[in-house]
Amino acid sequence: MDLSALAYPTLVYAHLLLFVLWLGADVGVFVLGQHFRKREKWSLDQRIALLTLLVAIDMVPRSAWALMVPLSLSVVNLGGWWDVPAWLSIGAWAVGLVWLYLVWDSHFHDQTPRAARNRRIEGWLRWIIGGFYLWLGGQSLLIDAPLVQDWLAWKALLFGFIFVAAIMIDVSFKPVGAQLGAVLEHGSSDETEIPLRRTMDRTRIWVWTVYALLLVTAFLGNVKPIQ
Repeated sequence: MDLSALAYPTLVYAHLLLFVLWLGADVGVFVLGQHFRKREKWSLDQRIALLTLLVAIDMVPRSAWALMVPLSLSVVNLGGWWDVPAWLSIGAWAVGLVWLYLVWDSHFHDQTPRAARNRRIEGWLRWIIGGFYLWLGGQSLLIDAPLVQDWLAWKALLFGFIFVAAIMIDVSFKPVGAQLGAVLEHGSSDETEIPLRRTMDRTRIWVWTVYALLLVTAFLGNVKPIQ
């Protein structure tokens, strides 16, 4: 088997690996978040340690998400599902790598103006890319172009909805910073903990939505139940 013949199965393997890393690590983040909520079981110091681990592990799905965008287009192109324009493939890899840089640069410079700027840019990118996938899947389902296969069009459309749900996780989780600061400053009590718990409960709705959409898109890509 020559190198050209290895390219497509290698990309498919990388695509599956990113899915496993995304969902697997995200489940770890979810479990840590669940334990953080149990103030009757863990001390405040222990809960902060859990939160520190949560933030570290969360870098895995965030990185996988950024790389999934250019990799998915490369898989579609090499698999012959869509003759992706060269400018789009190159642009997708450029955007994906820039996004990955923003994710890690924000992590290493957390709580700084630089991180805040990075996250604003990242937010714009996610809305733009999510809109692209919603357009790609929706148009393909309507007119069978540029994606002819319905399973692939549905996968693109649902990937766009994953962007929406994942963005909503960050939007829902945004008050946690100030609420956690109140817990650290004033101590653990119903007054400081209940608002934090409510925010985390609201966020969980979007987390479960992302999990469900990821499982459905993986099913579509592997089983291809509709043509």
